[in-house]
Amino acid sequence: MDRRQLNALVGAAAVIVVGLIIWAVAAGTGGEDGNGAADGTTTSGIPEGCVEVPAAVSSEKITLLTDLAEAFNATSPEVNGECVRVTIYKAASGLAASELATGWSEERTGAPAPVLWSPASSAWGAVVNYRLSLAGQPPMANDFERIMITPLVLGMPRPMAEALGWPEAEIGWADVLALSQDPEGWGSYGHPEWGQFKLGKTNPNFSTSGLSATAAIYYAATGKTAGLSLDDVGSPRVGEFVRGVEAATVHYGDTTMTFLENMLREDLAGRPLSYVSAVAIEEVSIIAYNRGDPGDVGLKNPIPPNVPLVAVYPKEGTLYSDNPAYVLDAAWVSDLQRQAALDFRSFVIDNPENQARALDFGFRPGNPAVPTGEPISTANGLNPSQPKTELELPQPAVLAALVDSWESYRKTARVIIVFDVSGSMGDLGGEGYTKLDLAKQAVLASLDEFKPEDEVGLWVFSTELDGAIDYLELVPPIPLTEGRAQIEGYVAGLIPQAGTGLYDTTRAAVQAVRDEYDPTKINAVLLLTDGMCDDYEPGCELPPLIAFLSSTERDVVRVFPVAYGADADVATLQSIADASQARLYKATNPLTIEAVFQQVISNF
Repeated sequence: MDRRQLNALVGAAAVIVVGLIIWAVAAGTGGEDGNGAADGTTTSGIPEGCVEVPAAVSSEKITLLTDLAEAFNATSPEVNGECVRVTIYKAASGLAASELATGWSEERTGAPAPVLWSPASSAWGAVVNYRLSLAGQPPMANDFERIMITPLVLGMPRPMAEALGWPEAEIGWADVLALSQDPEGWGSYGHPEWGQFKLGKTNPNFSTSGLSATAAIYYAATGKTAGLSLDDVGSPRVGEFVRGVEAATVHYGDTTMTFLENMLREDLAGRPLSYVSAVAIEEVSIIAYNRGDPGDVGLKNPIPPNVPLVAVYPKEGTLYSDNPAYVLDAAWVSDLQRQAALDFRSFVIDNPENQARALDFGFRPGNPAVPTGEPISTANGLNPSQPKTELELPQPAVLAALVDSWESYRKTARVIIVFDVSGSMGDLGGEGYTKLDLAKQAVLASLDEFKPEDEVGLWVFSTELDGAIDYLELVPPIPLTEGRAQIEGYVAGLIPQAGTGLYDTTRAAVQAVRDEYDPTKINAVLLLTDGMCDDYEPGCELPPLIAFLSSTERDVVRVFPVAYGADADVATLQSIADASQARLYKATNPLTIEAVFQQVISNF
């Protein structure tokens, strides 16, 4: 079986699998490569009389493919004697998947319908084909080859990995489980000052790396590398293994960037081993982190960490994230365009020099005949000869059951939703609704994203709601099965009033969670506000609040702020998120609040 046949076979398995699971978020998030409309072509204009071959490309390879398209076009390519030119447009994977499945709009995307499509993962091709099948239409994203690949690894601070025997020792998910359940924690490896083992892991409903990690954990529980079955997923023994690993999770999230940014911030503050012991990420992210650019956004002055991350390749095996190049089977694609796209794909993948350029961006070449070199090296904490074992992608029904089961095994949360009901929440937010109306809808819809055992409370705040106190506890944190009706009733009746007592409310909510802190749960505050602390109110001083939130004397209670509306104090809310090792979410356009709330809830 040659490489193209192998890629087609892998793609056929992936096509329906992940679409069953992640379509719910596809239209609202672009996976881990961002979201939003295409940014217009990044290539030069085409000569008069040439046929355009548009390519929609996700952000992590936009520079590479733009350069390669320019090089390809410089050869004056032709098909059957006709001039053709490839143009590159940046389009987030989720947005492109949504458009392809429902009808591509150049007005919405800023790009013509693509002939070649390269999302971050073939999972997005699965989304498209699944949605088309529901509409009784044939699949569109079929034939693909990998442009570049990167394996899922456990990124660990080097001293912690070395304590486990890295790089010589084989380390895997079973070791994570054993260490996380050891009462002595890192003390059993001579480092009691590191405390318990803490894992960072994204939500598999939102993140490709989270989905890959979850599948890998289920495989590790069975001892298999292929053929994961429904019986395996339903096995109590497997379930206990999965539950044990998930219990080590500090919190979840929609992207790995949350963890990497927090790790770098703590490292630069002199606390490099305080946040997490390991994070399930792609190998390419370790390179970005170690150069001081955890979001890999091209920071002008990146600051490398004091303690670098190294890659632990799970001994049980792992999965790869691919970057597929689909030549779409779409009605708008002419035979001439199809052939031109195939020629360009061959130019990118079959040319060793072009494939080697993937290494410039921290990826491995997609063509296995092209050797892996720098920066995939031991000097950078990586191992080009690893991973030894690539896990088989589970069958569609198995992967769907796996994610459904994960919902019951994931770590339980204890969260207080703190809701701003200040007067400005009565301003119009769009489509005839006030900001408060839209936020209420978002909160009510988000309750479905918690599991029944999660403890959820509700506070509201403005100014002087209870005498001189700016906040009011409406529902204490109790299992959602017990408190949901109360929360829904209170939310429905909220009205805007008075000012914004932000700081004292945040402090009081965190203190309330600390007072009843449960180490077996994710303890957090979800803070939604559309304004800033009223300076004329007492207690409106930020430094004391930041010192309180960042105190190491108590267990961390993470505050996930949502900056709501154009007047939200983004800088202050970012400081609050940073101090509590959490993440800020922005809904500056009130109409996006429901989608943003879905992302926030992914942490729990």
